[in-house]
This record gives sequence, C-alpha cells and structure tokens, in this order.
Amino acid sequence: MLTRSEITQPRRWCEFVQPFLDACAILTSLGIVRWLSHGEIDDAALALGLVAVVVFQLVSQLTGLQRRGQSGSPNEEIATIATTWTLAVLVLAFLAFATRSGAYFSRSNMLSWILMVPAMIGLGRMCLRIVLRGFLRNGIGVRKVAIAGLNSLGRQTVANIAEEPSLGLEVVGFFDDRRSDRDAPAETEPIRTIGDLDELVTLARGGKVDTVLITLPMRAENRIRSLLDQLSDTTASVYIVPDFFVFELLHARWISMGGLPAVSVFESPLFGIDGVVKRLADIALAGAALILLGIPMLIIAMLVKLTSPGAIFFRQRRYGLDGKEIRVWKFRSMRVCDDGAVVKQASKNDCRITPLGAILRRTSLDELPQLLNVLDGSMSLVGPRPHATAHNEQYRGLIRGYMLRHKVKPGITGLAQVNGCRGETETVEKMQRRVQWDHQYIRSWSLWLDIKILFKTLAVAWRQPEAY
Repeated sequence: MLTRSEITQPRRWCEFVQPFLDACAILTSLGIVRWLSHGEIDDAALALGLVAVVVFQLVSQLTGLQRRGQSGSPNEEIATIATTWTLAVLVLAFLAFATRSGAYFSRSNMLSWILMVPAMIGLGRMCLRIVLRGFLRNGIGVRKVAIAGLNSLGRQTVANIAEEPSLGLEVVGFFDDRRSDRDAPAETEPIRTIGDLDELVTLARGGKVDTVLITLPMRAENRIRSLLDQLSDTTASVYIVPDFFVFELLHARWISMGGLPAVSVFESPLFGIDGVVKRLADIALAGAALILLGIPMLIIAMLVKLTSPGAIFFRQRRYGLDGKEIRVWKFRSMRVCDDGAVVKQASKNDCRITPLGAILRRTSLDELPQLLNVLDGSMSLVGPRPHATAHNEQYRGLIRGYMLRHKVKPGITGLAQVNGCRGETETVEKMQRRVQWDHQYIRSWSLWLDIKILFKTLAVAWRQPEAY
C-alpha cells in the first residue's frame, strides 16, 4: 500500500530548450545593437544582458510564457511574449534608476534593443515549433497511445490529443470490455475500437503500445485495479484520466496533503506569486488612474452635489472575497440610497435616477470611486462585479454555484461586462449567464487576460445600451 505519493508533470526537451533560446535572443539582440553602433560587448553590456535574461525568465513564470510551451496558438504566444518583455523592461528600468546605471547606454541603443528582443524571441520560438513538428511528422519522438475506456471521457481525451499535435501522441484505438452494449461509438468515430482490455495488455507486453490512458469511470475501481495489475507486467507508461468532468471544476489543480495527492474542485487561482502580481498591478494602475482622473472626478463630485440634494458618494454593502461584506464606493446617481434587505435594481427609465446620474451610469463614470476600493484591497480592477447583498441572498438559492464567483476579489470591470452582461438582470437566465462568465474568468485567469479585459472595457463602456 502506498504511504506517500507525488504527482509531477513530465517535462519535454523543448521546455528546456525554449528558455535557452529566449536567453540567446536577448543576448544576441544586444550584441547586434552594439555592433551596429560600432560599440563592443564590455562588462556593462554583458551585465545588462545577463540581468535581462534573469528578469525575463522570472517574469515569464508569472505570465505563463514558459508554462505555455508549444501549446496554444502562435498569436497567443506572441501576445504573451510582448507582455512578458514589457514587464521585464519596466523592471530593468526600475533597476537602472535605483543603481543609476542608465547613463552607461545611449537611448537609441536601448530603444533598438527593446524593440528587437521580442521579435528575436518570437523568431526563435517559431523555429522551435517548426523543428518540433518536423520531428513528429517523421515519427521522431511519437508515442503510441491506447485509450482504455470507450466513453465520453475517452472521446474527449482523443479530441484533446488531436488539438495538441505538439504532444507527440498517436492514438492507436479504444479498448473496452463493454463496448458492444455500452456507449456505442458513432459511425463517424475517427478512432476505431481495437479490442477488449486483455488485448490491450497483450499489445503493451509486446511493446506495440508506449502509453496507456485509462478513462474508465471512477466507480469502476475493480476494473481499474485489475487492469493496473496486468499492466505492471509491461514497460508501458500508464496514466489515469479521472472523470472529474462530471463536476463543475473551478480552477482545478493538484495539491499534496501530507504526501497524499488531492485535486481541488472549487479553488481560487490567485495563490502565492500570482496573487502578489495581481495586487501589485492593481495598486500601480489604480494609483495612476486616480492621478490622471483626479480633476475629472472632482468635477463630477461638484456636479453631483449641485444638481440634486443628497450626498456625493453612495456606499453600498456588497459581498467581497470569500463572501465577506465590503462597502463599495460610487458617485450617487439616484435620489435614493437603497441598502437594506430589499434592493430594487435600476431599470430603463427608472424615475429614481437623476438626469446627471443617467449620464454617469451609461458611461460607467459612477464607478470611478471604486478605485479607492482597489487601493484599500477590498476590490480589484478586474473580477466579477459585486452585487448588492440583498441580490446575493436572492440569487444564491436560485443559481447553482453562484457564490463561487466570490473565490476572487470583485472587480470594477469583468469578463461578463465586456461580453454584454451589464445592466438589469430582470430574469434568472440573465444572471445565470453573468455567473457563467464569472466562473470562466476564474478558471482561465491570467495577468494577460486582465489586461485584455481592461482594454476591451475602454472600448465598450461608452456604447452599451443595456447600461442604465
């Protein structure tokens, strides 16, 4: 019986080659710039190059560039390269300011180098993609895979393998004892059924199968144990693909509980360094926004006070991270300040909204004071929009998984809002669609996703008729 287990991910050779190529691109670009300017690679230039390599590699771990590997589309990789290098340049600029070493290099040299590096990194990664695909096309590094279990999970596994040719896996077929009377394959099935599990073991013993992926359901414990016992007499690599798709996973990942592996079902993506990076980005961007928007916000505050009686700001109780109550700041846009057990949502032609408030709500300018919430840590720039406490209590009993949106801090803007889910949610279906986008944001969070949402918010905030 196992007393200690550790789950690790296999690392392919390209995961070691890519960081090396990235480092070469940074150093080569610096060498080319220095050569074109009739300079030489002195100690200062070499130190700059090496520091840039280290900073880029550290930042690439935060942006997911190195974890991305050869997966994903080239466009996504190019965008991540640009983001990673931009953040690395900001760090280098801070280090140059702190050490007063910026005077060693001319501005023209630095600008040329900064522009050349991402192009060189992209070129190196593109060449690596071409080489890797050439190897796989010629059968080099290709592993033959057998799927044990003809079911929905097995078909999904085959589809995932087909979408990632860089994995170097070739599916030889399905194997299942009950294929004739259970989950029969469609006529258009691209992968055929080879035989039963005994035949799979025979092929594995003969060395005709390199890897076995077991997609049998978790309830088939006895069948899985029997198959594992037989496969232990082979040299095939064996993986169990758990059918967690039956659950609504929210940022699933493996963890170790005293050596015992466990998979998270509902979890936040913002642990450790990821949470620190998001918080630092929030502070920097919110602080800069307050400096730039300070005078416009002061003008708005004066207009609110002059155009209708009442307070300038409206603070409403809402749920924040982990469902804890927070107070959200807004410019007052209504003649009332509902914050009780029952809160009526704003609707079209709502008589409670002031003339100035209608403009503020339509342009989202009433949300600007929430930059203060971002600075105090109760909110983030990007995340699920916080709802009034009364609405949370109403919908948590109507929508499955509603409270999971509070696994991250609420945001001034979010994935739901840039996809048209703004304004009144007069039906449960509308709120459910918003919650689905919030869950998607948590599942796929990255710093790059936050940046894309912020830019998209600037494009759509002024032209959404459903905002009132």
